Amino acid sequence: MAIREKAIKLLWSNAAGRCSFTDCKERLTVEQAAQSAPHTLGEMAHIKGKREGSNRYDKDQIGEQRDSYENLILLCPNHHTMIDKPENEGIYTVDVLMEMKIAHENNVSKKLEVSEISGIDALKDRIAIYLAENHQAWTQYGPLSETAQKNPHNDEIYAVWVSERLSTIVPNNRAIVSLLKAYRNLFSRSDQAIISQFLSHANSYEIWVNDEIPYQAVLRFPVDFERLITGT
Repeated sequence: MAIREKAIKLLWSNAAGRCSFTDCKERLTVEQAAQSAPHTLGEMAHIKGKREGSNRYDKDQIGEQRDSYENLILLCPNHHTMIDKPENEGIYTVDVLMEMKIAHENNVSKKLEVSEISGIDALKDRIAIYLAENHQAWTQYGPLSETAQKNPHNDEIYAVWVSERLSTIVPNNRAIVSLLKAYRNLFSRSDQAIISQFLSHANSYEIWVNDEIPYQAVLRFPVDFERLITGT
């Protein structure tokens, strides 16, 4: 079986597009260099080996389990090679790799923890950082970016855009949602409709990650929300 789209989305978004190997955290999207197109370096490694004879192979697993999100860890090429060397099987066991994955994803989740905000301006400043990162991802890799316009129907460039949505936009949206849920009362009554629009937009992204709707069904980002936060 091939790795399903839902497993790919969960793996990339929960790891925030970074290598899950302890103390690595390498960003797994490569910027455009010279005349080459940007590309992804992320490799979805099997925790329990996929094929008989591979490291950590479990004969009791069925095909669907082998390619599930639970049996995958996002790694850079160097660490993927390292864990799969036969001589390293005793070092990088199933338990060790599971601990790495859980620890990394827990660190990513800490971004959602809301620290005390002193007021509306401090809240907007925090949210503005996430919006700026999302906007940069869209500008560099989105379908209207210069690279995408010059290379229509390029699978490699499209793959980078998918990885940016999962590794940058989805985690940032989750962080913004956490802040809004904790401090929505700081906004005026007239702003509440715009807040709701963003929350619906972010929720549709989550539904897409769970493979319940196609990306085309994700609600468009409400521009009024950015104006509310940045004042522009």
